[in-house]
Amino acid sequence: MAKSRVLVVGTGGIGTVCAYALEHGGLAEVTAVMRSTHDRAVKQGIDIDSVDFGHNIKSWRPTAITRSVPDVSEKDTEPFEFIVVTTKNIPDVPPTVADIIAPAVTPGKTAIVLAQNGVNIEKPLAARFPTNPLISSVVFTGASIFPSGTILHSDTDMQRIGPFSSPLVPAKVAEDAARRYVSLYNPTGNLDITFNADVPAMRWRKLAYNSSFNAVATALQMDTSRIRMCQHLVEELVIPIILEIRAVAAAKGITLQEDLINAVMTQDEPESYFKPSMLQDYEKGNLMEVENLVGEPLREGESLGVSMPTLRIIYNLVKGLQVKIMERKGLWEARYQPDNPYK
Repeated sequence: MAKSRVLVVGTGGIGTVCAYALEHGGLAEVTAVMRSTHDRAVKQGIDIDSVDFGHNIKSWRPTAITRSVPDVSEKDTEPFEFIVVTTKNIPDVPPTVADIIAPAVTPGKTAIVLAQNGVNIEKPLAARFPTNPLISSVVFTGASIFPSGTILHSDTDMQRIGPFSSPLVPAKVAEDAARRYVSLYNPTGNLDITFNADVPAMRWRKLAYNSSFNAVATALQMDTSRIRMCQHLVEELVIPIILEIRAVAAAKGITLQEDLINAVMTQDEPESYFKPSMLQDYEKGNLMEVENLVGEPLREGESLGVSMPTLRIIYNLVKGLQVKIMERKGLWEARYQPDNPYK
């Protein structure tokens, strides 16, 4: 029986773990898109220290390694059954996810797995690829990449996978694609990779942390332990945002857990001095996932008539930090626009 062809786009820590797990399951052959690490991976392979798969994996390579997303319209290029996207999702700066993966998408055949954070991330893809099933993977895995190229997979692989709604794709087709992906990733059932049809609830629950602690930590440039040590920051910024997120979810018919505040508050160990992903990106001078983690939930809430004053302030602060990064990267020019009344 032929193995399923899977393309993994975004091979940092999480993406490499996904690629390894899919190949390790024995039912998939993975093509990994690697840009900056391409030559090293081809010549030396990838070393992985994994809590799930072993601490001494040396010189591993997926079935194929490529610098760019393959074009399936080219002669002798077989279509992909799945494209797994684990890149940062930064729609405010081109190219978009849809632009990046477009050459590899076969209409009506390729299922697109978004292993990314945030809400409404599927909407641009549903518009661009209306006949392709879209799959949500909410990832709770901890993995990072060292300067040497070694992958440290420190927290067990945990994902909740289900179908996004797409207007022209029958619900049964999308659900079957999601279940098929789970069966490829976790054929023996040994991993904490499970099907979960309630995609909106999973995504809004994760936003309760990302819109609050992740964004507040970035705006203040403080780790989560120090924030929790300052009661006024928790009570005036973090908890109000958690409550605003819960209110938006409720307005959408989604009931988040009763102990949501406590669950978010204790997600990081009290003295872990953890820096969430957005803050890590800012400190490295990388673009941040501002829109899908903060902007989209804010816009969604306000469109439903939910008052979100705290999240609005934090959104504008981190959006300002994003502009600073964009200017350093040559993506924003410090000049007044013609319609700016504050010149």
